[in-house]
Amino acid sequence: MSDNIEDKPQPLLEHLLELRNRLMWALGAFFIAFLVCFAFAKPLFNILVEPFTWAVDWAGMSDRKIELIYTAPQEFFFTQIKIGMFGGLLLAFPMIAAQVYKFVAPGLYKNERSAFLPFLVASPMLFMLGGALVYFFFTPMVMWFFLSMEQTGGGGEASIMLLPKVSEYLGLIMTLIFAFGLVFQLPVVTTLLARAGLATSEGLASKRKYAIVGAFIAAAVLTPPDPVSQIGLALPTILLYEIAIYCARLVERQRAAAQAEREAEDSASTASSAPENDA
Repeated sequence: MSDNIEDKPQPLLEHLLELRNRLMWALGAFFIAFLVCFAFAKPLFNILVEPFTWAVDWAGMSDRKIELIYTAPQEFFFTQIKIGMFGGLLLAFPMIAAQVYKFVAPGLYKNERSAFLPFLVASPMLFMLGGALVYFFFTPMVMWFFLSMEQTGGGGEASIMLLPKVSEYLGLIMTLIFAFGLVFQLPVVTTLLARAGLATSEGLASKRKYAIVGAFIAAAVLTPPDPVSQIGLALPTILLYEIAIYCARLVERQRAAAQAEREAEDSASTASSAPENDA
């Protein structure tokens, strides 16, 4: 068993130095990515405004000019800083994940490293899938819902128009992206728990009704207080929970097949050694 592990006993100081080096690489990557994204903060913000444009088209207001406002002198500056941090974190995530893996990999067995790598690849892909769902569908749908509350005026009524603040619009879309991105990690987390023996498909299936209630509670906490975004997050969460149960079943089948193969090898080894013992 010791041949399959590469880590050697090291003093605590060496582990701390290794951790410091990995953190420096991760923070350096984030800082560089932050500077790049901050330099292009305005074009990036314009990209994030595109879902609002689509919502305006959905609402039949294609001739309307898209306008966002800021009411404090420093508001848009801090909004650009948030864009730089948000984009920098996404851009630097591969380097950060690589540094985490390099720190923990020497202490893992070869089979554990081979099992861990697919999840390291699947996690950012699922996050991007959740973010894409937010960008191309849920943000336009939420903004269309808010646009439907406008009042055009006439007949003695006041004209009420949606003019989002830049900070609040960015906060909305960032909240939705992070919420969906985290929820889309559910199959990865569940599969890891199943591999570690901390969760079973039967146990997950028996708690399905609690998961449904929890999905709506989480959606109410993570999303803005409107029914469109809350239902829009709760339904994919429930679907991902079902996918997580299926992934746990696959892990259990693979474990059972591996166990049966080992038992067959042990039986064959015992049978082949039996004649020699008789002789």
